[in-house]
Amino acid sequence: MNVTKSGYRVFSANSSAACTELAKQITERLGVELGKSVVYQESNRETRVDVKESVRGQTIFIIQTIPRDVNTAIMELLVMAYALKTSCAKNIIGVIPYFPYSKQCKMRKRGSIVCKLLASMLAKAGLTHIITMDLHQKEIQGFFSFPVDNLRASPFLLQYIQEEIPDYRNAIIVAKSPSAAKRAQSYAERLRLGLAVIHGEAQCAESDMADGRHSPPCVRNTSGHPGLELPLMMAKEKPPITVVGDVGGRIAIIIDDIIDDVEDFIAAADILKERGAYKIYIMATHGLLSADAPRLIEESAIDEVVVTNTVPHEVQKLQCPKIKTVDVSMILAEAIRRIHNGESMAYLFRNITVDD
Repeated sequence: MNVTKSGYRVFSANSSAACTELAKQITERLGVELGKSVVYQESNRETRVDVKESVRGQTIFIIQTIPRDVNTAIMELLVMAYALKTSCAKNIIGVIPYFPYSKQCKMRKRGSIVCKLLASMLAKAGLTHIITMDLHQKEIQGFFSFPVDNLRASPFLLQYIQEEIPDYRNAIIVAKSPSAAKRAQSYAERLRLGLAVIHGEAQCAESDMADGRHSPPCVRNTSGHPGLELPLMMAKEKPPITVVGDVGGRIAIIIDDIIDDVEDFIAAADILKERGAYKIYIMATHGLLSADAPRLIEESAIDEVVVTNTVPHEVQKLQCPKIKTVDVSMILAEAIRRIHNGESMAYLFRNITVDD
């Protein structure tokens, strides 16, 4: 393909090796060259971006992966987008496989919905479209004032299960909490496997912290109007951890969208081992694997953790051989090609349900 006449460019917004590698994989599949730019940090940690070629009138795709230094990656993306906007780029499309701050998409106590704030910042910087993958909550798309294509990693993870897990027909799909049951059910139905749900988490569920029951604090009104006498709600009590479904003598495959702090997954693996599962796999789209996650996984009953390359995790793989990677650059490249050519994106969502 002739890059000059193609009408679009692909840039990497991150100088890290992982982001550059993903960008190269995508451009090789597209048959174009990676755009010439330099992204670096000044001595005072300010982000600087230099675009080394003309982008006037072009459609620009910015590849940005999110490493451990999340805030630096966000600034790189914002500064790159604004640099391209002021250089008269026609359209600026962010390819952000893992969208940061996606867990902060609900009001908790007196906090803020940071995901909405980030969406507004990206629009202000000049982005006109976003390609991402497996948003933590699909309703996040409503935070944006421009189109968002939320791709799915499930076809790649399903293919891995079928091709790389021996005797997967003897497996059972597991949701580590009732809130993850829909996603797990979708996998179970596609693989024609059984479903199990772990119920009775030791920690507070995310929904408990998000519904405002802890805010405002209970303060008795001692002056003025006594107010309405509202009925007192009974305190919630977590039941003992139980597994709904038979996992005895089976391969247990735990499904989730993000694996970050792994204590919940390790606790789930221990419960499944006690119930008779002889192998335990974890499948997740985004492998953040923060803090001591690699060491904890290596020492746990988990046999294998499978994630995609939406988030850089090369260091974690060196620390833990149990971590495996599935490449999703193919679908990102196809999404770029279809958007540039004005083709329908429906092909990428064939047989995809809202629960995937």
